[in-house]
Amino acid sequence: MGALVAAVNKEKENVVPTVFTMMQELIHRGNDGHGIATPASVTTTPTIEKLGLNDYVSSVALGHNFSIILPRDQLQPVQGDGFTIVFEGRLFPAPNLPGNSEVKEIAGKLGSNILRNAKDIIEKLYGSFVFAVAESDRIIIGRDVFGAIPLYYGENETICAIASERKALWKIGIENALSFFPGQLAVMDVKGFSFQVIKDFQIHSRKKMDMETGARALELLLLESTRKQVSDLDGVAVAFSGGVDSSVVAYLAEKVGLDVQLISVGLEDKPEVMFTKEAAEALDLPIHLQTYTTSELKETLTKVLWLIEEPNPLNACIAIPFYWLAETASKLGYPVLLTGQGADELFGGYQKYLLEYMNLGAKAVEQRMFLDVKNAYSTNFQRDNQICSYHGVELRMPFINRDVVDFALRLPLRLKINSIEDRLRKRILRKVASNLEIPSFMAAKPKKAVQYTTGVTKALQRLAKTEDLTLREYVKQTFSRIYPSIDGN
Repeated sequence: MGALVAAVNKEKENVVPTVFTMMQELIHRGNDGHGIATPASVTTTPTIEKLGLNDYVSSVALGHNFSIILPRDQLQPVQGDGFTIVFEGRLFPAPNLPGNSEVKEIAGKLGSNILRNAKDIIEKLYGSFVFAVAESDRIIIGRDVFGAIPLYYGENETICAIASERKALWKIGIENALSFFPGQLAVMDVKGFSFQVIKDFQIHSRKKMDMETGARALELLLLESTRKQVSDLDGVAVAFSGGVDSSVVAYLAEKVGLDVQLISVGLEDKPEVMFTKEAAEALDLPIHLQTYTTSELKETLTKVLWLIEEPNPLNACIAIPFYWLAETASKLGYPVLLTGQGADELFGGYQKYLLEYMNLGAKAVEQRMFLDVKNAYSTNFQRDNQICSYHGVELRMPFINRDVVDFALRLPLRLKINSIEDRLRKRILRKVASNLEIPSFMAAKPKKAVQYTTGVTKALQRLAKTEDLTLREYVKQTFSRIYPSIDGN
């Protein structure tokens, strides 16, 4: 895990110093080692200051800041057969050979026909990843179909570049930094970017299925997804609210043989703290409860806005609990955090789906849920990865698996929302929880967003009120102090 950067100079001038500047801006994503590469050579060093930039002159270059998560992880970029590569992310399951890293496996699969084999990697391999491959006059870039690992791109008159966070692109004068679309392959050269869709979501016909059959099938798919995503782990932290999503994730993580540590966070004196404690006892799993003060909340907001790179109040309120979760997992010695992300979009958890059902009917809500799954990379996953990476914690999401997603998108709506008056929703997932003998006070717990259960939104609203500001104004004002030259609208 770490930071990927790459650039091409359109005027065929030396771009290596530009790549180094981007690496410096993203050093918070990885400081266990650093590497820089041209298409023909690679240098890796333990500290960024030791990279010998004078040794390189190239209009095409890659860079990587390295964060050790697992023993098999290795410094990047690496040299391939006539190319250099950076790979950020994971394959699920992990590579079979002991000590074999993902980047080695991908470099081997690229072979001599890089463009064709890069397409196969996106289309056929399961995982969460982005990669960049430098050839003599271009860089080939790919991203998996879900987009759980962030990647941004942009260009100006002289440079086209990609980076794991937008701030690296802003630093080199690329103001319009856009999210690289999941499931796509791009070629970046002196002409700019050319994109090709390799793997995309499709709206499939609905399967005829009863609740019991569907729940049993979903349970097996989730179990297999969990097994694949943790195949390289002995222990894991689970972001835990006591609700159905996190309870199912925690239960399955233990079932596949992991040492599971539940983590719950929130502001002081919140009743949810006691609820999560009771839920953990019901699962017979250890839990670490971490509470925070309003003054700590204010400090965290500044850090979070710097990380998520936008003054969106909703995203800020969600990101703060994630920041605390990742911080706690890191302090407890758990470098991987499992979450229930994706369950609400797949199974109809949000209140907005019920409102859309009431107002526009079943077809409209099915289309909305499909689009929310497709766009989750930009609304949720990128934000949460950028938060977790700051703490050296890797985010994994068992619900975000090709087989699980494909199955969920084919389910009849009635197995998710059984009527326009269904206040619980996520019916099939609740049935899975019931079949797993998760207690009903957890399986049937109504959906309540993390920014409310933790008390973050109301506390920030009170802080804003002390300055006679709305929450939106307060967040924007704070953001402007962090990024004075960026238009946050």
